[in-house]
Amino acid sequence: MGRKNRLLNVINNILVRPRYEQFNYVEKKGEKMMSISQKITEDLSKPSWLRKLFEEGERLKSIYGEDKVYNFTIGNPGVEPPAAFHEELKRIALNPTPGMHRYMSNAGYLETREAIAQVLQENCGLDFSPNHIVMSCGAGGGLNILLKTILNPGEEVIVLVPYFPLYRAYIDNYGGVIKKVKTNADFQLNLELLAENITAKTKAIIINSPNNPTGVIYPEKSIKELGQLLRAKEEEFNNTIYLISDEPYSKLVFDGLTVPSIFKHVRNSFVVTSHSKDLALPGERIGYVAMHPEIKDADLIFKGLNFCNRALGFVNAPALMQRLVTNLQREEADIEGYLEKRNMLYNHLTSLGFDVVKPAGTFYLFPRSPMPDDIEFIKFALKYNIVVVPGIDFDMPGYFRLSFSVSLDTVMNSLPAFTKLAQDLRLK
Repeated sequence: MGRKNRLLNVINNILVRPRYEQFNYVEKKGEKMMSISQKITEDLSKPSWLRKLFEEGERLKSIYGEDKVYNFTIGNPGVEPPAAFHEELKRIALNPTPGMHRYMSNAGYLETREAIAQVLQENCGLDFSPNHIVMSCGAGGGLNILLKTILNPGEEVIVLVPYFPLYRAYIDNYGGVIKKVKTNADFQLNLELLAENITAKTKAIIINSPNNPTGVIYPEKSIKELGQLLRAKEEEFNNTIYLISDEPYSKLVFDGLTVPSIFKHVRNSFVVTSHSKDLALPGERIGYVAMHPEIKDADLIFKGLNFCNRALGFVNAPALMQRLVTNLQREEADIEGYLEKRNMLYNHLTSLGFDVVKPAGTFYLFPRSPMPDDIEFIKFALKYNIVVVPGIDFDMPGYFRLSFSVSLDTVMNSLPAFTKLAQDLRLK
């Protein structure tokens, strides 16, 4: 069977194969009983295009060569940590202190939280203290301990479409109900639509700026107006509505732009972030949750986050990584390579007739699919060894995502393939 046919079979299996056939059953009292929970079985039945396509793309590379397959699926930082990280790692390794690998406070080391609080205070002008910071196992861990802390079963969490797919699982983990609100055609906030969807059941809104998958940044004017909207809705429903800003890409921005702080405009707010992108440390799983210093019931929330760190099994963030990032809060990985690849891909794709909103940050492009069915389009793109993720993975059918965290050679080698693809589709 040919290479392209094998990949097409993988895609078709995701679409049409009865996924329950893959799961194991055990016999009990004459009945079939699943060896894993019904809920997880149902979750597994929902295809994850990103992972399936990434894995198949990598398999094909191992067979046919790195330069023959253009795998733009996964957002894995393609730069190295800054030199200061390696210097700090060496310093700590050569000067170990007794007990440095033992348990610490569930919130994390005091000196690490002090360093983060100091930078937040400089950026926002607010009086942050270590008791407004809880260290977490990446942004994913941070979102989970936060949602566990604030959510009651049946309460709604609004997400903005398109959105990071795991938000669905994170909200569902704690009995929350996801509520999807579309953004505008340029992927910016639609405040009127948001206002219509905030109800007495709304507990939180998650924003992600710069956004995965679109790369857009919500400007300060929009954040200010969102803050005004939330205050009005809190008064209308006489309850607290939290704004959660998921910010792992906040330092991965281009063209001299910055990400405005939600803390300046929204009192009942949290920032959840990680050092996966700004320090290029995705495998180290180190991040934090920061709460507004004037948030309602700050002490109680802090205690809740600490408890949920333990209850969910994270216990605390990795000790060595906490020590390492303490003195790196003003450091950043070099993003010039991302900028070069963004410009190369954006300019080339738009010149071919692709409709793309230029990303202001992240390492993603989210073009409109030239075919109405984005799944059919990704199948079509495989004819040219281009592996991308359909927009349906982000609840935005009719688009596709590609990550330019890949090597510069991959981007350059892919350009003729995109040209042939566009010609075949008669885009221009």
